[in-house]
Amino acid sequence: MVVAQKSNPITSATTAVLLAAGSGSRFSGNAHKLLTVISGQTVFAWTLQNCLAAQFQELIVVTGAVDLSAQIAEAKFAATNVIEVHNENWRSGMASSLQCALSEAQRHGASSVVVGLADQPAIKPSSWQRIANASAPLAVATYNGVRGNPVRIHAELWPLLPTSGDEGARSLFKSHKDLLEEVACDGS
Repeated sequence: MVVAQKSNPITSATTAVLLAAGSGSRFSGNAHKLLTVISGQTVFAWTLQNCLAAQFQELIVVTGAVDLSAQIAEAKFAATNVIEVHNENWRSGMASSLQCALSEAQRHGASSVVVGLADQPAIKPSSWQRIANASAPLAVATYNGVRGNPVRIHAELWPLLPTSGDEGARSLFKSHKDLLEEVACDGS
């Protein structure tokens, strides 16, 4: 894996999070969707590479259904700021993975997290950076006016996130519209 270095590192106490714990049950390929190879690398490796290129001070990868330790170890060789957290309760839905990430981010003193899904390799490093640098406590990437990932969540909002089920920050978008910033990003 080659990690491109950018000249614009994120200097705040914002931690990146990749949620990679799900079973990929809606994917119809022969392998788990994160392990599917595209242009010589797995989907997970492409996503991880783009997130690392955004130069967060820390990146938390939440794993669960599939073993990603070899790829995470390779990333740690290139960038020592990668932290793997295994979600034993990954079957219970995305909320439990997000809670695992938030616990780890809090332990490391993060003031906010930028959360993305590990099966979205087309999200560019610039999108990760734009969301990280948003001024609002809650920010969501938009692509041609449609909300997507990643999303930024300030620590003051973490207690309001669901603790169970398969919904992440979407509930906050509805209940705290006044705190939400939509950030136009390139790509999809």
